[in-house]
Amino acid sequence: MKVLGLSGSMRKDGNTALLVKEILKPGEAAGIETEFVSLAGKKILPCLGCGKCKEKKWCVIEGDDWGAIAQKMIDCEVLVIGSPVYYYDVCGQLKNFIDRTYSLYHDRKLAGRRGIAVAVNASAGADRAVKTIEGFLNSHELASLGAVTGKGFTEGEVMDDDNAMAHAKVVGDKIVRLLRPRHD
Repeated sequence: MKVLGLSGSMRKDGNTALLVKEILKPGEAAGIETEFVSLAGKKILPCLGCGKCKEKKWCVIEGDDWGAIAQKMIDCEVLVIGSPVYYYDVCGQLKNFIDRTYSLYHDRKLAGRRGIAVAVNASAGADRAVKTIEGFLNSHELASLGAVTGKGFTEGEVMDDDNAMAHAKVVGDKIVRLLRPRHD
């Protein structure tokens, strides 16, 4: 897959998922392979801080959904990763997921890809959540293609945020320009 959209929200079809999917639309329309994954309903255990991943080059925690999703990140060229804002930062489910990627850091398994940070807040905090996601992207040496923030609290409300929808299209079109020459 070329573009992976990942929503950290525990609401499968919530505002974060909708905004991430909006960014994927131009690529889908252009025939670029995309995939959307939601962490909703997924079991993502927290990092144990055991350090065993330094030797194993992969997280040693088993029995959850982290590994299959992490492999999709390794296989993509562009990662669109989003979170709802909880207490002015990313939600806990996404933070658990990000923390476990320390196991990918040792061999720079994500380096060279591109990334887009996405955050949706009801009233405030999206900037800080974006900074957290960008910290993850920068640590893993993904080049930033930008960030998209939106406002939404009630179901589907982000779709009424004209600025977010316009910016999602601009960033989605940027992905198409980046990948289309290699896939025509």
